[in-house]
Amino acid sequence: MMAPISALPLPPSSHLLIHQLIPDALTSSPAQFLSRVLKETPSIQRRARLLSSQSHYSYVTPFPLPFPYNIDLPTEPPHDKASYIENWLTNREATHKHDSPSLLTKYYSRNRDQPRILIGISEYALKDYLPHLDVGDAFSTLGVPTLSDSFGDQGDGVPSDAKDAVDARQELIDVLSGHAVLMSDETASDPKTGFAPWSLRYSGHQFGSWAGQLGDGRAVSILVTPHPSDPDLTYELQLKGSGRTPFARSADGLAVLRSSIREYLCSEAMNALDIPTSRALALISLPALPVARERLEHACILTRVAPSFLRVGSFEAFNGPMLAFGGAGQQKPHWDGLRILGEWVVKRVNRLNIPEGEPWGKALLFDVAQRNAKMVAAWQAYGFMHGVINTDNISIMGLTIDYGPYAFMDVFDRFHICNHSDAEGRYAYRYQPNMILYAMRALLNSLAPLIGAEESIGKAVSQGWADKASEAQREEWRVKGLEVQDEVVKVTQEVTSNEYGRLMRKRLALRQQVSNDESQIVQPLLNIMENHKLDFHSTFRLLVNFKPSLLNDSSPELEELIKRILAVSPYSERMNVAEATKDLLEWFDKYAARIESEREEWGSDMDAERVKAAKAVNPRFVLRQWVLEDVITRVERDVDSGKRVLAKVLRMVAHPFEPWGAEDDLTEENLLDPELREERRYCGIGERKMLGFQCSCSS
Repeated sequence: MMAPISALPLPPSSHLLIHQLIPDALTSSPAQFLSRVLKETPSIQRRARLLSSQSHYSYVTPFPLPFPYNIDLPTEPPHDKASYIENWLTNREATHKHDSPSLLTKYYSRNRDQPRILIGISEYALKDYLPHLDVGDAFSTLGVPTLSDSFGDQGDGVPSDAKDAVDARQELIDVLSGHAVLMSDETASDPKTGFAPWSLRYSGHQFGSWAGQLGDGRAVSILVTPHPSDPDLTYELQLKGSGRTPFARSADGLAVLRSSIREYLCSEAMNALDIPTSRALALISLPALPVARERLEHACILTRVAPSFLRVGSFEAFNGPMLAFGGAGQQKPHWDGLRILGEWVVKRVNRLNIPEGEPWGKALLFDVAQRNAKMVAAWQAYGFMHGVINTDNISIMGLTIDYGPYAFMDVFDRFHICNHSDAEGRYAYRYQPNMILYAMRALLNSLAPLIGAEESIGKAVSQGWADKASEAQREEWRVKGLEVQDEVVKVTQEVTSNEYGRLMRKRLALRQQVSNDESQIVQPLLNIMENHKLDFHSTFRLLVNFKPSLLNDSSPELEELIKRILAVSPYSERMNVAEATKDLLEWFDKYAARIESEREEWGSDMDAERVKAAKAVNPRFVLRQWVLEDVITRVERDVDSGKRVLAKVLRMVAHPFEPWGAEDDLTEENLLDPELREERRYCGIGERKMLGFQCSCSS
């Protein structure tokens, strides 16, 4: 049964991060947070500060306001500046309690009446993760008539279920915009029944340098709810761009429409390509909230969903390099915090089947490595570039998270850099697998003393496991734990290579695993693309039409196929067509022989079956940079018409393998159809000036 967002069930306390990990000492429980922090010292949430070394998270509510805050202090004394600021913040916090029959109570912000516009909601993420969530008539943003359109004003004559739907939509908008916050106090009989939003503490390496404490500077996790088909499977809803947290440092904690649209669309694009990812649920525009980036823009809050947003940097916060060796200004390692986090990830996040009391540190390391190896292999196979593969952006679950200056490959260039802040090319396409290895070494460095201790005692570490150990003992454990480094590197590389090979064979409609496919088929094809500046995705999509019989004679069909492949190069006027044709024909000879070697496996209708298989994994539509810029511009220019375009592109990214724009049926009627023409345009490579377009980290 569908329910409004405030009525979604909470999982048991054993499934809630906030009841199993260690909170910030200054926001120590939902009760203390509700009764004291929000009403007396709300600046705790907003001022940048180092959390205590044992803390995994801090309670914090969304607070989408411009920063620096414009606080007009009284000109006439006497006044207490600190108290005045606390009162100013309290008056803008979500402290107005709204009676609710649900487990969670809505607390509204009384003085934040900024316009809030739902500009997108993903029916695909909703169906997969939150099928029990009532979004009311929110699908009006997808072009479906609204209930209010059908029934007019909400007066007499409006069916009660229609009004319920409108109310559910408004509540959804209120909560996902940060205007209303879902919280609950714990009961006297059970201190683990309370609930309040939180932001994670983590550290990390940014562009190869240790950055110390980072944390969720603009992200707040607002709800956790079990999937209705599996109470043991929970999903976390997180608002990105909802205002300052203790981890915001000097930033405003906000996000702009441009960056929010980019993550909203790409999360769903990655899921459709079967690449592990967090998901995007909704976009709420705040048009009256200005945000200063390269230019003055307005705010937008993205709701994203995942089983967990923990990352490698979450472990580094408890034993990073500067911590371990006494770096100035850094918190000391916290060994029990490391243990508690690891036990939580093993049991509830990655769900490793390890018997109680058995060592788990090494198993966790290898599980995280294999998950991320498969993820980065999929990135490489589909030409996806993340742009900022810092250790704080690497998911413990092997999900693609924290979309910023990402891009999908246009003309194939193995050295392409999609982030214009990456002057040295650290995160170029070719080096992405190496960056995952770097992150796994960072995770090993954090876990090494624990792994070494478990190896020494032959069982899982327990509470206080390292507190009474000498520095020499902990160093001995660390050295012992690091002995698995070569093994974890080997496993990560092997899994990446095997998974990449599997995916590339699928893209080429090859079923059997042959050891020299990489050197004889895949790399030569990529070399041809690179040498002749061919479009990566268009080439693969066109290759679905190749069959070995085309080589039996001078087939016009083969000639036409080659022409079509070469035509998608944006640099055709500079191309040596004769040489490119020669290279393709030589490659086709090898490819045809490789296909023929599998004829028995495919059966009598091999050609048709291969076309079907290849079209199911080679996208017709790719979320290119020019498409994103087009959508963003149209939404910024006119939100009503822009929502239609946003919804259309969302449908295309969610179904990338469909023959959008009547791909193989260019009859006159189809060529004139405006809907098909728009689809066909979005499936193109765009203007040359947008090829290889680089974004900044603020994108």
